[in-house]
This record gives sequence, structure tokens and C-alpha cells, in this order.
Amino acid sequence: MLPELGVHFRVSTGTASTSITAYLLPFAALMLVSGTLGERWGRRRTVLCGYAAYVVASAVCVLAPTWTLFLTGRALQGAANAFTTPLLLAVLAGAVEPDRLGRALGWFGSFQAAGQTSAPLVGGLAAEVDFRLAFVGVGVVALLLGLAGLPPTPVTASADGRRPSLRSAWRPVVIRAGLVAALGWGCLAGLNFLLALRLEDTFAIGPGARGLVLTGLGVAGILTARMIGGAVDRVGARRCVLAGAVSGALLIAGVGIVPVLWIVVALWTLAGVSSQLVLVGVNALVLGDVGPGNTGGAMSVVQALRFGGGSFAPVGITPIYHADPIAGFLVPAGLLAAGVPALLATRRHAPAPETIR
Repeated sequence: MLPELGVHFRVSTGTASTSITAYLLPFAALMLVSGTLGERWGRRRTVLCGYAAYVVASAVCVLAPTWTLFLTGRALQGAANAFTTPLLLAVLAGAVEPDRLGRALGWFGSFQAAGQTSAPLVGGLAAEVDFRLAFVGVGVVALLLGLAGLPPTPVTASADGRRPSLRSAWRPVVIRAGLVAALGWGCLAGLNFLLALRLEDTFAIGPGARGLVLTGLGVAGILTARMIGGAVDRVGARRCVLAGAVSGALLIAGVGIVPVLWIVVALWTLAGVSSQLVLVGVNALVLGDVGPGNTGGAMSVVQALRFGGGSFAPVGITPIYHADPIAGFLVPAGLLAAGVPALLATRRHAPAPETIR
């Protein structure tokens, strides 16, 4: 709904795309520390406070009379959500056996894909009437999640009894995995804004139809994430990440080049499988390497880098697209194909081959 945002607030589409960055930048920045802080404060308490803050931030977006105040609401949404995902992953990792971690992460990825799928569809349909309805919807969802809550979890301590430190989350293996996640998100699943621009510019599709097309990637993720989780357990997370990066690069290039709408839709949908291969695989790599002392902190670093890549994608890629629409897709495809294998090639394996591989 970037074009509709631009019309409502009287800004260009390029300026409207900064609303994505306004959300993702504080989201990514705070996640550098949110997991560790959540481990100190208690996972359940931290997640519930994050949901409550998200409800308030969504209300700001709904009521904002100016573009500046709307961006403030988006930034507050990102800050609040930074204290949920890493801790939810930590809870999940502690609840399953190591040899079934991939399957559990597959289920988690499936639900994440469901959220990713519903977002453009709901946003596009809302924009047909009033884009603010989308923010009413996410505020209600956050309220319901807060009411549902989490099971009580203990405050985490390291082996020597001390609370987790920020340094314990910043291990080289975690940082490299986070950079892989950044490329996987920013150059693959996070390109929905770019496809939306092409659908409008090349095929003259309205917001509702754009939202429907964008759901294809998420639907593929929902249907295949559990299967991909099983593949991670069988053939190894590293191989799955490599397969996702290479196949994703080819598909994204096709999305930007092919002039036939139904083929573009099909390629984008298949990219959902590649996205899950990368993201589920990266989560399994990290959770297989990190001990129980600061799982939330390690996952927060990975997620911070992941969404950091997504936050810079609109700002960095939109100008390329406006200069050359095909290059707007070929550049992220090239980064994905070259960057992920390079990062994984420098990764030293921890002594848990049956999990990491």
C-alpha cells in the first residue's frame, strides 16, 4: 500500500517506502540487545510487554495526522516487536529435542509465513478502503496475542550462575549466520515492496490484486516449511541454506525479467520455498551451535541482522529500480547468489555435526 500512503500523506512513493525502514531499523537495532535483556528479565514478561507496546504504537499509526507522526508510530511498532521473536525462538528451542529441532523450526516458519502472507493481502484490501484499517488489524492481533500469553519460563543464568551478558551473544558463528539471514531476507523474502512496484508500473495492477499476488510467497512458505524443517534434520542446515540462496537468486532474477504476469506470480510463489530453506536453515544453524545460557541473545543478534538487511533494502534498491527496473531485481539476486556461499564457506563448524552439518 505504498502508493496509497504516498497519496494520503502527499509524499512520493520513494518517500513512502521509508515507512518500511522506519519500522525495520529500530526493530533490528533493538534486537541486538533485546534477546539478552529478555533472558535477564524473563521471557514471558518481556514478550507480553512487547505486545502491549505494539498495541499503543498501532494506535499512533491509525491516528497520525502527519507523515512525521506516522513514521514515529512505525518506529515504535518496530521497537516493540524487537522483544518478541527472538525470545519465542528461544522458548521453542528449549521445548524440543535436538534431533527434531528442524521440524519445530519448520512449524514456526510456517506460522511466520502465514503472517507474511496475510500482511500484503490485508494491507492491499484495506488500502482499497482506508489503509489505516490495516493498522487497526495488527493492533487487535497484538492485543489477542498478549491475552493468550506464554507459559511461565525461568530467568536464564549461565553455567556459573551469572545473568547472560551481551558479549555472550556476539560470537563469530552467530554474526556470520546473521549476515546470511540479512541477505536471505533483504534480497529474497523482503523484496515484496519491489514486486509491488513492478506490478503497478508494468502490469497496472491495483492494490487489492497486488496484495493477492504477494501472498504467493507466503502460501508456499506455509505449505512447505514443515517439509523443509524435516529436510534440515535429514540433510543438514548448511546444505538447505545454500540450496535456498542459489534457487532464490534465480527466481528473483526471473521475477524482474519475465514480461508475463502469470509466470512472475509463479516465480514469486516458488521463491517462498527458497526463503524458508534459508531462514529455517539459519535458525537451525544458530540454535544447534549455542548453548542454553543465552539462546535468546544469540537469536536476537541473528534476527537483528536479518531485519537490518530488510530495513535497508527499500532505501538501497528502490533508487536502482527507478534507474533501471531490471537491475533492481538483478542486483539483489547477485548478492544472494554470491554472498551466502561466501559467508558459509568461512564458517567454522562447531562440534555438533549431527545437528549442524
